[in-house]
Amino acid sequence: MRSIAYDLEFRERSGRMRDWGAGLLLLAALLWGWCAILLLTSYSVETSRGHTTECASRLFTEGSTANDGVRSGDYCASERDWPEALAVLGLSVPVALVGTALFTTGMVSRRMSAHGQAMRDLDRLADQAAQRRTT
Repeated sequence: MRSIAYDLEFRERSGRMRDWGAGLLLLAALLWGWCAILLLTSYSVETSRGHTTECASRLFTEGSTANDGVRSGDYCASERDWPEALAVLGLSVPVALVGTALFTTGMVSRRMSAHGQAMRDLDRLADQAAQRRTT
């Protein structure tokens, strides 16, 4: 295989790696957004009698309506549980780490390949200039 064909194939693989990394980073951002929605938005729940109750967000409660349980007559605590939000956040961490690693590796590989090609071109031009001076 000629070096130019290998270099083009290498750049293509690096581009795919970078694209996978960007996709995983986008997925991690979506998971962070989902976690933020779970923690920051108000919501409504249906009680056992069929009534709808408005609940404050998990983080911004004044009367602790979202954190008290059914034992106090409040159904808000069981609707949006902390483990669900933390699971989403915990899932986003390895996705973001792998995405960052793939994106960085792909970008650096492409840049190094372009640098190597530029160095080969400069060497070729220097060799041509030296040949012209000697002839």
